[in-house]
Amino acid sequence: MTTVTKELVDAIGDAFNNNDIDAVMQYFSEDAIFDHAAGPDVHGKRFEGKETIRSVFSGLFDNAEKVHWETLDCHINGNKVICEYRRTAKLKSGEEQDFLSVDILTIEDGLIVHKDTYYKNRA
Repeated sequence: MTTVTKELVDAIGDAFNNNDIDAVMQYFSEDAIFDHAAGPDVHGKRFEGKETIRSVFSGLFDNAEKVHWETLDCHINGNKVICEYRRTAKLKSGEEQDFLSVDILTIEDGLIVHKDTYYKNRA
């Protein structure tokens, strides 16, 4: 099992902040799970498999002029990474988004096997 380092976490963050789907997906395992905060189940909405997760993030990047995750705090404990972010986005529709979020990443052999996202909902 590969040790999770700050450099790995930063590289994942850079890929997301560059809105580069190929760079992002190189960090996901083939059988990865992404639990989105919003959804009908206790874990939100679950997306399974690298190609399914690719379509989720491709959709985000395609619909935004720019999405950015500012890291507010980040902790590594074994193969778990917990990061707090301020996520901002300007969508092509003109809508601007700004909210706080938390990602819990489980990493094995240098790849994300589970990405669990939580965020504040401005309702």
